[in-house]
Amino acid sequence: MQYFDQETLNALMDWPGLVEALRGAFSTEPSSPVRAQLDIPTSLGDDITLLTMPAYQAGHRFGIKCATVAPGNARRNLPSVHAVYVLFDGITGQPLATFDADRLTAWRTAAASALASQLLSRPDASHLLILGTGRVARALIDAHASVRPIETVSVWGRTPEAAERLSMEFHDPSFQVHPIKSREAAVEEADIISCATMSREPLFDGSRVLPGTHIDLVGAFRPDMRESDDQLMQRAEIFVDTRDGCLAEAGDLIASLKSGALTKRDIRGDLTELCRRVMVGRHSPTDITLFKSVGTAIEDLAAADWFFERHAHAQEET
Repeated sequence: MQYFDQETLNALMDWPGLVEALRGAFSTEPSSPVRAQLDIPTSLGDDITLLTMPAYQAGHRFGIKCATVAPGNARRNLPSVHAVYVLFDGITGQPLATFDADRLTAWRTAAASALASQLLSRPDASHLLILGTGRVARALIDAHASVRPIETVSVWGRTPEAAERLSMEFHDPSFQVHPIKSREAAVEEADIISCATMSREPLFDGSRVLPGTHIDLVGAFRPDMRESDDQLMQRAEIFVDTRDGCLAEAGDLIASLKSGALTKRDIRGDLTELCRRVMVGRHSPTDITLFKSVGTAIEDLAAADWFFERHAHAQEET
């Protein structure tokens, strides 16, 4: 059985290829039960969330991810998410490979946002605002820049030092990355606003978002978390990765549904409908589009399968 560590994954990584792998997965839609979630108390009072996420494609391959989310790790200078993925043969049930799913999760999450951006953001979007400074936030910069002509990336973090550190990691000559102190001013300048935080309160005033903006909400994966407010939800054309997952877990949607700002009918479509062209995304350059993701095992299986195939082809060529 093969093990894909971070070094191996880095050598195989290609953003356009991974985004297309997810497009193919959502077009064919492998089977994926709603993930199981268990809150595990710790001695320090910060619950750890344990997630188990299986998915399969009949006659092909199947897999499962076990992931932990520990919000308290931010204080320990550790990533909030840790995970491992196991890929199995779809005929024999034989384990084929295990993956460092910390990297896999961040990349597939960002690739899903990039796929949604391809389908929903304006083709000329050039200014990306990132709210958050963790592993996923870093991946989101590369992912969005792979599908849109990004020239400027503004980064905001809970501390100026975190935003500065993330900004200094990038040396791509095709776009400039700089830290910012004010979220409010940047919201009124960005073409794409991507949020990847553990926030329990809205990050900005939705009434200040300009027409034509695309909003990418990646955090708030639990009902008690939130990155957007009711004003934004009422103004935006809303799309999700999966309806069942988001209605069960996405704090942004659950809060606005509870307040009456939204109804379930206000969710226009999901990635499967968009990729199959059952649903049209952006109708006008002035639409405010919003993509809310909580993650799905479909993305994990698509990413693991893509890396497995890519590695096999590389081995054949050597």
